[in-house]
Amino acid sequence: MNLDRFPRVDLGGYPTPLHPAPRLGEALGLPNLLLKRDDVHPLGVGGNKLRKLEFLLGAAIENGADTVITFGALQTNHGRQTAAACAKLGLRCELVLTAKVPREGDAYERSGNVSLDHLFGANVHICRDGEETGRTYERLITEAAAEGREVATFPVGGSDGVGALGYVAAARELAGQLGELGIAKARLVAPHASGGTSAGLVVGTADLDWLTLDIACVSHPVDEALDNLADLTIAASVLLGSEPPSLDGLRIDDRTIGPGYGIPTAGTWDAVRLFGRTEGIALDPVYTGKVGAALIEWAAEGHFAPDEHVVFLHTGGLPGLYGYAPEFADAVRR
Repeated sequence: MNLDRFPRVDLGGYPTPLHPAPRLGEALGLPNLLLKRDDVHPLGVGGNKLRKLEFLLGAAIENGADTVITFGALQTNHGRQTAAACAKLGLRCELVLTAKVPREGDAYERSGNVSLDHLFGANVHICRDGEETGRTYERLITEAAAEGREVATFPVGGSDGVGALGYVAAARELAGQLGELGIAKARLVAPHASGGTSAGLVVGTADLDWLTLDIACVSHPVDEALDNLADLTIAASVLLGSEPPSLDGLRIDDRTIGPGYGIPTAGTWDAVRLFGRTEGIALDPVYTGKVGAALIEWAAEGHFAPDEHVVFLHTGGLPGLYGYAPEFADAVRR
């Protein structure tokens, strides 16, 4: 899987750390637990979308783009990381955000990622629903054309075939790190939301039978997630000129979604507290908190062998804690 032929910008920060989590592992009965810290990155408060953006922005710049338009929920991590990357590269960033999560209040509407979007110089357009989102996008395209600007449009989460290449590269990076530690077999726990991260990992680990993947859904039920994964793994494989991997036998679980995307459960906050109090690491209430809850459930159910090496992929999202400030404040005082 030669990724060198794809245009790519260097956003720095790789490889991200891989380190043991002994106190968390002791609490879960997983003595060989490791954390892959994709939240630790010098740009834009870090996070998994930066890997996708290296390829998305590389293609955009090669095609002459000077303006990036992308989408997400109000507290989108992808939007914040896109804004930061555009600031670094001198590109105009237009964030079209839809208030689709049933939350309100000053913390959610103005703090967290929203404040950072503005800090990084993005033009933020907040829409009530999908119809307004569509109208706003068309207006931005029209304005760009009138001003002679070239636009690159990125999907929600940066999740398309090009974006998924970021986690094909990440799978290879992780495999190399595990090899350096002398680990001959491991299981990787990762999220599925818009799908680019998990699809890239599926493709990137397809010929590594010693590195297997467990996926926790944080936004869509399993049947929808599998359809999304199939589409994205095919798209990435076509770009790479490889055979799309089979999804048969892939462990994918949606029990920790709760009421829906962006709505934390009691288990989410339990995971946030446990990671914080054992390893001094912050999870977020939308993505990593729910994957952390899945890890806790799977460990309790005996899903992992006692001596198995388990890697938890930390995809970032720290600013989201402040968008959920009232609940976060209550949770950490328990």
